[in-house]
Amino acid sequence: MGLRILLTNDDGVDAPGLAIMADIAAALSDDVWIVAPDGNQSGAGHRFSFGRELSYVEHGPRRFSVKGGSPADCVVAAMTHLLGDKPADLVLSGVNAGQNLGDIVNCSGTAAGAREGVLQGAIGIAMSQSMDYAITHDPDWANAARFGAEVVDAILGAHDGDDVFYNVNFPYCGTSKVTGLSAVAHQRFSRSPIRYYPSDNAGEFFMAIPETPLPLDPEADFEVLRRGNAITVTPFALQQTHRGALARLATIGLKGR
Repeated sequence: MGLRILLTNDDGVDAPGLAIMADIAAALSDDVWIVAPDGNQSGAGHRFSFGRELSYVEHGPRRFSVKGGSPADCVVAAMTHLLGDKPADLVLSGVNAGQNLGDIVNCSGTAAGAREGVLQGAIGIAMSQSMDYAITHDPDWANAARFGAEVVDAILGAHDGDDVFYNVNFPYCGTSKVTGLSAVAHQRFSRSPIRYYPSDNAGEFFMAIPETPLPLDPEADFEVLRRGNAITVTPFALQQTHRGALARLATIGLKGR
């Protein structure tokens, strides 16, 4: 049996980045399925829609959307029902419109799609096309389209059954300037870069990232992507237990005990 690939995203089933991802997957397999949210779910993180019923729409062969569903909802629906008796071997999430770097990965629906893929037993890869928000909010998809399949193939070749998902960001330079693939750590900031901003309407507000927090780790994703033209890939472990804190907590007790 060939590689079965599931595609999802957080920008919605009609997003242009998902069409790019479909082309990437088609270069790797002829057994490609799409299960994606029916609309934008950016910032949904790993939310599940517990406590309410969901429904899906079949748009054509092996193409579905989940009404009001998150990326994690979509992966679960696909892996436990819609794909039938053979779940996906590989979950590709994206291609997201805009970079997913540093602590933003924690709230990224794109990352959550890949993470849930691993939790469901597949290999999970999240992909994002970077852009300069000061210039445009419409990404140039050329690098994702040109290098996406090769990047997936490289990751699959390096994967060794690790309990990880992979986060890929394509630079926003021209395709001829891409320097290759760089394996990088993610940037951990001392505080979240997301901020509250009041609206012009009383009682309303919005959330935004005003600027990249400083200082930047020169070896981590933000700075490597900013200063160069490499495609970055970061492996994220699913095991989140902090062993040092675990050891310290093991020595404490309750007063009077």
